[in-house]
Amino acid sequence: MSTPEPVGYWQKWRGRGHHAPPRVNPAEIVWSGLGGFFGLLAVCSVAWWFSGVDRILVIGSIGASAVLLFGAPRSPLAQPRNLIGGHLLSACVGVSVQALVVLLWPTNLPVIGGWGEIMLAPALAVGLAIALMHATRTLHPPGGATALVAVIGSTQIHAMGYWFVLLPGLLAPLLLLLVALIFNNRIPQRQYPEFWW
Repeated sequence: MSTPEPVGYWQKWRGRGHHAPPRVNPAEIVWSGLGGFFGLLAVCSVAWWFSGVDRILVIGSIGASAVLLFGAPRSPLAQPRNLIGGHLLSACVGVSVQALVVLLWPTNLPVIGGWGEIMLAPALAVGLAIALMHATRTLHPPGGATALVAVIGSTQIHAMGYWFVLLPGLLAPLLLLLVALIFNNRIPQRQYPEFWW
């Protein structure tokens, strides 16, 4: 006897299992934390070297990428293809959506003025970024945040235009990748990457 559809839908909310994720051994916890530290230290150092106080390379999605690269280096979502492709494509989508929405919905329009920039652009950028990452097999969850930053970021980020795709869309993930290659492979129990392309 099949479960009626509405009940089946709500039953899905319970999840598949009743167990929490397995514990990670203390050494792995330390290595993951140290890797994240060195990864972000590299990005922040280059950001400071390039622009002093202005740390345009340091966006939240780079911190999320560090979690994957150093906390779950075997995950398919943490591999170089996903890291670089996910950020790069998502940055392109975010900048393009921001430019398009500003063009189509100027803020001085009556009633719908800021609606496009406040509500439509963030939703469209993230949705399109997810679809594009899936289509290109470069799914990297922090990429969604990169697309979001491109549309909700400061006026300085908006003024960068497609330079945002290179800084931080490409350079910051490349720096993280370099540190992940050096750091993760120095640990006997780790090998990174699982695959390149």
